[in-house]
Amino acid sequence: MKGTDSQERVMRHRIAPPVPMGSYPPSDVTFLLKDLSDISLELGTAEREKAIQSGVSYSEMLPVEYQPTEQYIELFQETLRESAAKVALAVAVVSERIVAQRGTEGTVLVSLARAGTPVGVLIKRYIAETYGAELPHYSVSIIRGKGLDENAILYILQQHGAGAKLQFVDGWTGKGAITRVLMESCAGFHKKYGIALNNDLAVLADPGHCSGTYGTREDYLIPSACLNSTVSGLLSRTVQRDDLIGPGDFHGAKFYREWLDNDYSNVFIGAITPYFASVRKQAVAVAEEMQASPPEVSWRGMRDIQTLQEKFGMDNINLIKPGVGETTRVLLRRVPWKIIVDTKSNPNLRHILLLAEERGVPVEEYPGLAYSCCGIIRPLKGGEAE
Repeated sequence: MKGTDSQERVMRHRIAPPVPMGSYPPSDVTFLLKDLSDISLELGTAEREKAIQSGVSYSEMLPVEYQPTEQYIELFQETLRESAAKVALAVAVVSERIVAQRGTEGTVLVSLARAGTPVGVLIKRYIAETYGAELPHYSVSIIRGKGLDENAILYILQQHGAGAKLQFVDGWTGKGAITRVLMESCAGFHKKYGIALNNDLAVLADPGHCSGTYGTREDYLIPSACLNSTVSGLLSRTVQRDDLIGPGDFHGAKFYREWLDNDYSNVFIGAITPYFASVRKQAVAVAEEMQASPPEVSWRGMRDIQTLQEKFGMDNINLIKPGVGETTRVLLRRVPWKIIVDTKSNPNLRHILLLAEERGVPVEEYPGLAYSCCGIIRPLKGGEAE
């Protein structure tokens, strides 16, 4: 299809600009989300779990946000101090990979809300500092079972042209479910609008071995995984419900303005960025090596999860959440059954062990997996725990 035809198709669906949201400076990111702050969407953990396992999309309600204890915040701050240089190196590596593959001219960063947003901000900051290029950065919604927010992509292309080079960004990979949703969404967008979107998903950590653009494949604690909205610009998870989101709307989210005094979003960014200059030389070397010999995308993580599924006799593989980031989410907003770890002595898992102790969740060792840990959600039957 000719470029002009594609552009006309995009422009035909004119999308209204977003309302400013979030606690990041506007220069860091634009959230393409509808503000649902005044609507009560939160359900208690048990009620929400029952709804999800009965077939209701997780995107139609919100969890009650975990309010961390003083001990937990101290652990977050300690972890941030200890890992800042390591996270900066991973940011630098994935940023160098993006520049090598796409350049900076016409490239637009599109992070997947929520976990992708802090990483997108860091990548934008690194490229600006290192290459003097201020890449546009948007945060958009993607939902398992519903796909990428099409209106958000249309808006980006209307702002930057149908030929804009979109680079999708997320925090980490688990089983690769969102990677697959992104691939399906990009294919559907091309079929509908005649515009080919590159479905490459750049991540800070790829323990699932399902991305070719990553900073590391080590499954370690990225401090932004420790918290929810208070490290992601005070935004909730994204919401897509027909009675709230109209045909011309972006997917929705709540902006928790009331927690501004407890917001660590910019603290997290500020702790990482000072290390960019010192890690750049090492990052360039790693990125060049990866460019010369592209890493294999083997989906090894999914095979390991299938092994756990068989071991525990689980019908629904979606109840197994692999990796430090996903295990943290299970403990913060789901009904966990048990936590699987490679070893309890792994220093990356201190916050996992603390949360498990707080919630009375058993922790079992299972060495040899691609991941440091996995969270297993309790299967429900008829609304009651089996």
